Amino acid sequence: MKPEPPLLNKDRLRKLGFVAGVTAAHLGVFTIMARADPPVPLPDPAPPISVFLFRPPPPPPPPPPVKPARTQGGGAPAAPSRIHVTPKPADKPRELPAPPVQAPEPALVVGVAPVASPAPGMGQGGTGAGTGTGDGDGDGPGSGGTGPMIIRAATSAEIQSVAPAPARGVRRPPGRVVVNCVIRIDQRLDDCRIVEESPRGFGFAEQALRATAFFRYRPPMTASGRPVEGQRVTTFVNMGRPGR
Repeated sequence: MKPEPPLLNKDRLRKLGFVAGVTAAHLGVFTIMARADPPVPLPDPAPPISVFLFRPPPPPPPPPPVKPARTQGGGAPAAPSRIHVTPKPADKPRELPAPPVQAPEPALVVGVAPVASPAPGMGQGGTGAGTGTGDGDGDGPGSGGTGPMIIRAATSAEIQSVAPAPARGVRRPPGRVVVNCVIRIDQRLDDCRIVEESPRGFGFAEQALRATAFFRYRPPMTASGRPVEGQRVTTFVNMGRPGR
C-alpha cells in the first residue's frame, strides 16, 4: 500500500493563497487596461530632408582706411604760396616799309580863302612882300633824289649754307621770309627785323637773318648825288628745298 501524503499545514496554505491573490490582481489590472482605451496609432514617419551644398560668395573687400583728421597746431597760419609767372613779351608792332619816294609837302597858301568858313576864326594876318634870297643843298631823300636799289641778292647756296644746325639735312617745305633792314653807307644791311615768316616752326626766320649778310643795297641818293644813311628797306628771302 502507498503511503498517504502528509497533511498541508497552515503556513503553506497561506503562501498559496497569497500567490493566487496576486495573480488574480494582475489579471484584473490587465483586463481593465485592455478595456479602458484603444491603442494609440503611431505617427507617420517624417519625410526625408534634402540637403543642397552651395559655395557662399566671397566676402566684400574691406573699406579703405580712414585718414586721420589733421589737427591744427598752434601758432599763426602759414602764408599762402604764390607762383611767379614770367609775363609774356609784348608783341612788336609790324613795321611798314618806307616808300621809295616820299610825297612832297603841300604848299602853304597864305591869303584870303575863296569860301567863307561857317564859323569865324583867327585869320592868318596881313599880307606882305618878302625880299630875302637863299641857296643851299638838302640832305634828305626828296623828290629830286633816287631811292634805294638792290645790287646783289643772296644765292640759294649761300642761303642754305647759313641754315641752323638742327635744320641741316632735314627735308623742309619751301619757305619765304620778309625782312626789314637799314641800309648802311657801305651798302650792307643792318638792324634787320622779321616782318613775316611762312611757314613757321622750321627755323626760316633765323636763316633769313643770317642770309642778309650776302645782300647789297645802294642807299638812297639826294638830288645832288649824296648817299643818305639810315633808310629802311624791305627784302624777301626765299627758302628752297635742300639741294636746290
